[in-house]
Amino acid sequence: MTRHTPAALLAAALLCGSGAAFAQVPGNFTGAEILPVNAHMFGGYLVASNNVVGGLAQLRLSFYPGVDFGFQGGLARLNYTGGDRTSLRLGTDLKVRVRAATEQSLYDIAVGGALGVETGDDLSNLAVGPVVVASRSFGASSTGGFMTYAGVGAMFSSVDAGKLKETNLTVPLRIGALFKASPGIHLVTEIQFLVGDNFNDDVSFTAGVNMPF
Repeated sequence: MTRHTPAALLAAALLCGSGAAFAQVPGNFTGAEILPVNAHMFGGYLVASNNVVGGLAQLRLSFYPGVDFGFQGGLARLNYTGGDRTSLRLGTDLKVRVRAATEQSLYDIAVGGALGVETGDDLSNLAVGPVVVASRSFGASSTGGFMTYAGVGAMFSSVDAGKLKETNLTVPLRIGALFKASPGIHLVTEIQFLVGDNFNDDVSFTAGVNMPF
């Protein structure tokens, strides 16, 4: 295991985060594994909950051992009081490995945070906060392998939607699985639970594909 996690990188991780592109569901739809240096990954996902359906794309990169980061963006259709509306979701994240799996410890662990913005007609939602994720891989590392992961965060959000204007702390819990169908195609599913969120749906489901290149 190569350890390159100086204090400056850890501080940046807590501010910029291992999160999704929007305030509703922090997460980068991967486990705690880090991309190799100079590697890339593109992802496309369908996100659905009781009152929201949307599409999301992600680009992840790594320029430093043990660290990767991503940019996300997409559109969502919200069923909200006063009529349906379309929102734009944007964000960025950074993830830092703190433990790599070994024969003695089978879990990868990474820390980070999330910075996400959702905006639309009479709607603004900003969230930022730290996140930790752990994952375990089974089988081959490139083809036919399987990964399970779980993450938890603490997101400070500011919501301005119609008459609702509030700041609160949300604890997102996410559980996912990733199947490496081929070296360039990884199928992923994830379910997210939001604890303490007064605006977004309590449960959200995501399905999509990650494509390393």
